[in-house]
Amino acid sequence: MSSETTTTIPQAAAEPPSGPATPKKRAPQGHRRLLTRRDRITLGLMAGVPTVLHVALVWVTALASIALAFTSWDGIGFGSITWVGLDNFKQLFSDNPQFWPAVQHNVIWFVVLILIPTPFGLFLAVQLDKRIRFSRVYQTAFFLPVVVSLAVTGFVWQLVYNPDTGLINSLVGANEPGHYIDWIGDPDLNLWAVLVAASWRHAGYMMILYLAGLKSVDPALREASALDGANEWQTFRNVVFPTLRPTNTVVLVVTIIEALRAFDLVFVFNKGAQGTELLSILVTNNIIGESSRIGYGSAIAVVLLVISLAVIVPYLIATFRKERRA
Repeated sequence: MSSETTTTIPQAAAEPPSGPATPKKRAPQGHRRLLTRRDRITLGLMAGVPTVLHVALVWVTALASIALAFTSWDGIGFGSITWVGLDNFKQLFSDNPQFWPAVQHNVIWFVVLILIPTPFGLFLAVQLDKRIRFSRVYQTAFFLPVVVSLAVTGFVWQLVYNPDTGLINSLVGANEPGHYIDWIGDPDLNLWAVLVAASWRHAGYMMILYLAGLKSVDPALREASALDGANEWQTFRNVVFPTLRPTNTVVLVVTIIEALRAFDLVFVFNKGAQGTELLSILVTNNIIGESSRIGYGSAIAVVLLVISLAVIVPYLIATFRKERRA
């Protein structure tokens, strides 16, 4: 009897599939990581360290100042913190003889900055926008005071105002005994002397802001105005200046902030005494001064914070609304 060899044919090969052929699927190859572990650590440090510092130095300190404004604390041990409610604010508004003069000086600081160096910065920007020769050199020269530290600026102007060997007294002949002009010690002069130094710096800041705004003005507007027969002043007043409205808003906010945060120049000149009191000086003197009234100094800081937010918040709201419309 002969043996029969049987061959088993697979079902898939024996029966061809009916209908359209289905595409083959690729085998999963796993998730490709675009960043290595070292890259993730580096990015985490680059983003995490500034975030931690910002939260610790800005938000935590701001919230701590708000909380301490309602307490009495001499800074020695947390157990000595005592809740006093609104007593610090009542004493600040009614019993502190330096508070309202400090508020007045901050207001004067803002008025002077907005009326003198701001228009002068606009004038410089308009002149430099004409592409005159050595415009880069002029920009650097006028912007240099903004780059220099305010403390260094204060020391420089101290030399200028020196009663004996200072530049101003030497020019006006007031550097002889009996004829000295004490620009820093005289309560009727020292605030204005500090404001001259602040205006010298602020003008360069405004020049850069306005120069950036002028660069964004459409040249076609100026050409159309020239074709209509307008002179240079009419073109600036009726065409260029209205287009600088966003820049003017930024300038106004920046000037208010500069007036509220004024500290360095005054502290270097005479530490805010004899007619140069400012809110920032009062905060410093009460928190790190000899009295160490941290709760009372925090109350002054809260007042300064509220004034700042009253200016910044409307500006941010208007900016966000404009972005949504765009």
